Amino acid sequence: MLWLTILLFITSCLILVASGAFLVRSLIILTKFLRLSRYMGAFIIMAFSTSLPELFIGISSALEKNSALAFGTVIGSNIANITLIGGITVIMARKVNITRLAIKNDVLAMIGLGALPMILMLIGNKLSRIDAVILLIVFSAYTYHLIKVKKEYSLKIKDHINKWHVLGAMLVFILSIGLLYGSSHYVVKYGIKLGLGLTLPPIFVGLFFLALGTSLPELVFTVKAMQRKHPEFAIGDLIGSVVINSTLVLAVTALIFPIYVNFFLFLTSAIFMILALVLFAAFVRSGNKFTYLEGISLLLLYILFIIVEMNIQQYVV
Repeated sequence: MLWLTILLFITSCLILVASGAFLVRSLIILTKFLRLSRYMGAFIIMAFSTSLPELFIGISSALEKNSALAFGTVIGSNIANITLIGGITVIMARKVNITRLAIKNDVLAMIGLGALPMILMLIGNKLSRIDAVILLIVFSAYTYHLIKVKKEYSLKIKDHINKWHVLGAMLVFILSIGLLYGSSHYVVKYGIKLGLGLTLPPIFVGLFFLALGTSLPELVFTVKAMQRKHPEFAIGDLIGSVVINSTLVLAVTALIFPIYVNFFLFLTSAIFMILALVLFAAFVRSGNKFTYLEGISLLLLYILFIIVEMNIQQYVV
């Protein structure tokens, strides 16, 4: 029954988000223990942990030979992160001060890395295993660059962490990984069933149902970061999530099974994603603050994206 599928899908998403939340908590402790800088913690560790749902959904869908679902999830998640979550965050805060040069530089890299898989898809009409290797090399090179450069932008964390807290965090980390993988399997399973029940193509299911479900960790983290007066953490997590989704997640997915998608849904969603990235970068670099009206603009772009995709969907089913 359709209602039972919807219920199981929502339950799986909630477990996915909960496991992601426990993973974030354990990673905070491990980050302090490893004495990584706060900016590195936000941009890489937090972004990686909040992108794990997309990664495991990518693995699960690729194993099911339905990698278009993962592609739709990544594109939809990137759009939701930048427009919906970014917009809500700025609107809640009324304005977000952007003073670090690192953030203004990182948004430019975000555009390039976000556009790279779209370009590869247009060239070969798919994301092949060769494309996946290219994305992995680019991701590794950029991560190495961050490790080498970002130290000059942040202070070191000097809090002492009890070894038992570290062991506990490692245990929670391992258990959360297992729970994350298991729940992502069922999110994919019931997401596909839901799409079939509503006669929706896989990429459309990924663009909305799965993308919104997997973007909840980013929303929770950014809201908490804003409440604690750490706007750079929030912006850093959003930028890092886009980079990781566009490179690592798609690379791992395509390595398991090449990604083929519907051209029309791919083209429109790709255009919206690039537009969202460019608009976000323009707002970040235009001054030293992210304004309330700019947040509303991002939110309106997401609403426009939904309207356009809903209208296109009826012609491709």
